[in-house]
Amino acid sequence: MSGAGSSTIVKPIVVGLYGVPGTGKTYLLEQLRQELGEVEFAFYEGSQVIDKLVPDGLNAFKTMEEHEKVVWRQQAIQSIREECITSRRLGLVAGHLMFWDDEEQETPTKVCTQADLAIYSHIIYLDFAAEIVLQRRLNDTGRNRPVVSASHLRKWQNEEKMEFRRVCYEHQILFSLVTGQSPFSTKISDLLHDFKKHTEHHNLRVATSRLDKVVSEPYWQPNLILMIDGDKTLTPQDTGMLFWKQVAQKQSMPGKELALKTLFGNMGYTYLAFRQAMLLHEEIAEEDYDELCADVASEVQIHADFVSLLQCAATRVGVGAVLVSCGLRRVWKKVLEREGLSDSVDIIAAGRLGDGYVITPNTKGALVSHLQDEHGIEVCAFGDGPMDMEMLSEADEAIVVVGDEESRSKAMDAALTVALDTGKLRNARQTLLPSTAPPRLDTTKLPLIKLSDPSFVKNLLGRAYLRGGPCWNEMTDTSEAQLLSTPMRDAAVAGPALRKAHHRVGQYLAGDVARIVGLQKCPIKHVLGLPASGSQLFHENQTTIVALMRGGEPMASGVNDAFPAAMFVHAHDPEDLEPKHLEGQLTVILVDSVINSGDTIVSFVQHVRKLHGTIRIVVVAGVVQAGCLTNKDLDRKLGQDARVHIFALRSSETKFKGSGKTDTGNRLFNTTKFD
Repeated sequence: MSGAGSSTIVKPIVVGLYGVPGTGKTYLLEQLRQELGEVEFAFYEGSQVIDKLVPDGLNAFKTMEEHEKVVWRQQAIQSIREECITSRRLGLVAGHLMFWDDEEQETPTKVCTQADLAIYSHIIYLDFAAEIVLQRRLNDTGRNRPVVSASHLRKWQNEEKMEFRRVCYEHQILFSLVTGQSPFSTKISDLLHDFKKHTEHHNLRVATSRLDKVVSEPYWQPNLILMIDGDKTLTPQDTGMLFWKQVAQKQSMPGKELALKTLFGNMGYTYLAFRQAMLLHEEIAEEDYDELCADVASEVQIHADFVSLLQCAATRVGVGAVLVSCGLRRVWKKVLEREGLSDSVDIIAAGRLGDGYVITPNTKGALVSHLQDEHGIEVCAFGDGPMDMEMLSEADEAIVVVGDEESRSKAMDAALTVALDTGKLRNARQTLLPSTAPPRLDTTKLPLIKLSDPSFVKNLLGRAYLRGGPCWNEMTDTSEAQLLSTPMRDAAVAGPALRKAHHRVGQYLAGDVARIVGLQKCPIKHVLGLPASGSQLFHENQTTIVALMRGGEPMASGVNDAFPAAMFVHAHDPEDLEPKHLEGQLTVILVDSVINSGDTIVSFVQHVRKLHGTIRIVVVAGVVQAGCLTNKDLDRKLGQDARVHIFALRSSETKFKGSGKTDTGNRLFNTTKFD
């Protein structure tokens, strides 16, 4: 009772244990009774409960008309419900969904009642190989069971599984399939313990505890967290749909790709629905699950603007990033590892029972509030659809990610309109990924921004301290540098020979660039004609090489030889570099033969930052004046930007500005007589 004149309906945890006759339900029930005890759990064999209730017992029940049997079956499950409420124990009930012992009978006889469906909170279905079940039935001489074929038992099992999925989804009952050749009491024991403790309140407590652990890491201590949804936000793909598509293809299960659509279509995007999705994933063997997650991760591509933004955020003290997804944690872990973001982006997502929680739309909103209220952390949230609305509404700043019109949520416009009109969405803007996507609503109501726009980046991250500054790297004392620099320093070497020397240096320094940017596998054909894998620059096709004309062109061509899929641009002045050269790119490599005062490089870096606030900038040069390496003013001009890396073959103490025969550009192209 909750107060005078009012009452609360208590729904106990009553779990149905099902499977065709011969799967060993009675044996398993007794085994679980011995293992779990009867303090927190109660065990019921359906026929035994009926035997106690019906005058003259089970034999009398068997002689009744079907409508009379239904009455007693309903009374049996009602009595179990009452006992579980009184004792506060989880009830495990072994029962039957349907009988189909006669192979000549076209359809089975269903014996599960509406009372069963109203009372059960969970169903566990034992799905063992039909051949094993058949052998058990034949060996069980204590029961007089009709002889049926393995093919008929398989047909019976498939009918029960299909029917259970349908009625469980309709009646908000969690359905769990346990597969194997014999009962696995440990697996079912784990399920029962989970069913007993897991409520929506427990789920939120576990999720917030996971978040608390993330933000309390000593190296983090964030004042701002970027909270980012996964599917259709961080990436254009839906990893859940991709996962079940893989299941359908690899496990020859046509129609399985619609598993989530069917589930959420019946149960909505509720806590129970996401718990049911987790139980669906539990049906897949661990080794298959991991392989499927790896296959899905290989198909997923993070938007370039997000990669750059997250890399940029990682260079700021007091800024953290958390991926909060209703999808599969293991998929996202593999995706972030591949992108080199796993150390700077934490994951709050689940997928398997062992994760301990699920992420729902309500959970997303509650996690934002928890960060604000319990930790005093400001939150900028990124999401794409109605399931992100609670997170976006609670956040201090909300960025709506807008995808292609044919693939984005059709219901989001209405959800946004309501949230904006009622004032629930604060400081909200939208970003188009890809940039060709049409915007949502009126852009005066929901303004447009670009994640790479310098003003957006400054407003978002500008208050946080940078971790370090530009990173200078020179190889003067290495054997390789001494050998490669010799022809470059030799006054007798000019024209094609000098250009070739610069080209070799560009190829050599490309290896150092790859050390910072990273490598990824690419398919190649082995000399023996077999398929093999080689390596290329990470996201090589999203890299722009800029030859600072004219002295930087030969060295830039060497870099381009190492990275053939990169875009190549000639630039006499910074303004020659246009937005189209950086759109969708992750790295820009500025190549010059010599860095003297550093003014030219500074002007190019500053121009790049005006066009793109987060892109990684790499500078490649043959020689850098030694004073630049210790020039703090130069670092300041470069914006103390830890996303700038400078690689030079060697440094030189000589301070001069070349002209005539000493000018590198003139020596490269045999134009010394013009100066």
